[in-house]
Amino acid sequence: SKLDFFCKLGYGKQDVCKVLQSLGQEALEDDVLKELIRMGSKPQAPESRVQPAPLRLVARGSGSTPDVPPWLHEDGDDSSGHLRPIVIDGSNVAMSHGNKEVFSCWGIRLAVDWFRQRGHTYIKVFVPSWRKEPPRQDSPIADQHILAELEKQSVLVYTPSRKVKGKRIICYDDRYIVKVAYEKDGVIVSNDHYRDLQNENPEWKWFIEQRLLMYSFVSNRFMPPDDPLGRHGPTLNNFLSKKPVPPEPKWQPCPYGKKCTYGNKCKFYHPERPHQGQLTVADELRAKIKVSFSLAKEEE
Repeated sequence: SKLDFFCKLGYGKQDVCKVLQSLGQEALEDDVLKELIRMGSKPQAPESRVQPAPLRLVARGSGSTPDVPPWLHEDGDDSSGHLRPIVIDGSNVAMSHGNKEVFSCWGIRLAVDWFRQRGHTYIKVFVPSWRKEPPRQDSPIADQHILAELEKQSVLVYTPSRKVKGKRIICYDDRYIVKVAYEKDGVIVSNDHYRDLQNENPEWKWFIEQRLLMYSFVSNRFMPPDDPLGRHGPTLNNFLSKKPVPPEPKWQPCPYGKKCTYGNKCKFYHPERPHQGQLTVADELRAKIKVSFSLAKEEE
């Protein structure tokens, strides 16, 4: 919260982190501000921080795509280096969006756009090649032109299939999905558990258990869970990042609220006292002893 506060004021993130590391996360905002001024850090104009935003919005336009968008590099990983590659089970997503009755290609587009907005550059969708054929009564397809558009953008990949004497031979697309995601150390987007593939390979079993991202569609909105691995697991941002960020410690609010009579000795959090230190009396005394001891050493 302190990092966000000073970044909004215009100070550089590196300078704020350096000050918080030296003073500690429990340091008061006034002390942090004094240290930033002492270091010579100056707040930047807010316009300089807002300028990069429209560039990202133009790059992911759905109407007219540019010639070489940054996410269309065939084998390039994320330019930022901290986002995991995404491998989408196209059949599972399309059938989920179509209520298991229609192969809805619009659901695949919604999922791809959601990850593009987050900044992921490596996105692959796997769909059986027979989905390019005209829809039949027993297998209806909606918005089939979206598949051709995603294929031109090198996002969609067709798994091979062929006909022999009128009988269609289909390669197992789930094996493509798990294999590519495992090799790229990415995330599988599907509501399928791939139990047959878990039994084939113990390494795949661990990978599927730890890197499977389930989802839901709510009113044409692609919504993965905020806790992909359960309540005690990582958050969605950490799940999709190569370098997870540890959560900040949350102070327990005081049960007495404004009626608390302990004052500065209260060990609970009081939102009405934003500048109050959250240390106990014993910790404050230890901190003062450390400061006085260091000052004595400097004088010597």
